[in-house]
Amino acid sequence: CVEAKESGADSIEVWGTGTASREYLYVDDAADAIVLAAGDHVGTDPINIGNDHEVTIRETVETIAKTVGFEGKLVWDASKPDGQPRRRVSVERAETILGWRARMPFEQGLRNTLDWYLANRAEADRAPS
Repeated sequence: CVEAKESGADSIEVWGTGTASREYLYVDDAADAIVLAAGDHVGTDPINIGNDHEVTIRETVETIAKTVGFEGKLVWDASKPDGQPRRRVSVERAETILGWRARMPFEQGLRNTLDWYLANRAEADRAPS
């Protein structure tokens, strides 16, 4: 959406129907959980971290477009795959064992991520060495 807005594109083609859902976890929330687990967790059983909130691909794309100010049309190509219908983890063990819950709301985390990307674009777009 960033490039489409900058180029003045009239539309963006998006694969699938947008009905699949994903669970997004903001990096600061992930770091907090990892630090807690490394410091407080005794045991070898895995602990999933996530935000316990699903967002559809359609909502994700629409939110990104709105956040970057893209005013063109989003064209959903249902002939392309949606991907896995749902991706979500149970965060119950993180809550009960670590006392941890993700705090960053999806839209604010997305805004923070886009702000970082725009401020660090050359670094973000550079191929890893």
